Amino acid sequence: ADPLLRSAWFSSDRTRGFPTSNLWATMTNYVEADLNSSYACTIWAPALGFIGIACAVVFANLGGAYGTMRAGQGMMAMGIRSPELLMKNIIPVVMAGVLGIYGLIVAVILNGKINIPDANRYATYSQYNGFAHLAAGLCTGLSSLASGLAIGIAADAGTRAVGAQSAMAASWKKMGFTGDAGGQASSQGDALFVGTVLIQVFAGNLGLYGLIISLILSQTEYSCGAV
Repeated sequence: ADPLLRSAWFSSDRTRGFPTSNLWATMTNYVEADLNSSYACTIWAPALGFIGIACAVVFANLGGAYGTMRAGQGMMAMGIRSPELLMKNIIPVVMAGVLGIYGLIVAVILNGKINIPDANRYATYSQYNGFAHLAAGLCTGLSSLASGLAIGIAADAGTRAVGAQSAMAASWKKMGFTGDAGGQASSQGDALFVGTVLIQVFAGNLGLYGLIISLILSQTEYSCGAV
């Protein structure tokens, strides 16, 4: 029991069998002080912040991994017929890898915002901060996951199309067609390549939007130590 409560109990009127009014006043003040210091900063509030960190890293890495996998599949399929275009179409792999960096940035920032308990073992990390940091982690994680899905699918289809167009142009030349031939004889897949890059750029912006909102949410501050 708390020393303050013990001293109040032993100073009570034992002849009546119950504590005096001084003890009830002490208990009331003790409970009110405890509620005022712990209601906004509960012991489970830091769990919200750590869950936000985990969501930012895990979902962002899932999006980056899926985007890299699908882009790699398309690149390898294209490289069989058009190996000279392999390095030219490595852009989606880089863009998918950046998504994991978004999650890492947010996780490092949120980790620095989580406060440890004070000297009296009272939590100073508030529920307000916990929910804000949870939202920040989910914004970055889920936005990066959606971005990775879009980048991977678009890169897979785009690189295969660029490789197929380049191989078709080479076959037209081998058959002796020197005219336009519907644009196939002179085309090197530049039109499709530009379109594929534009699609990936706009798909990658989804993760950037989540990162911006997460940085804004991470700046919210409410510490019980300042009350």
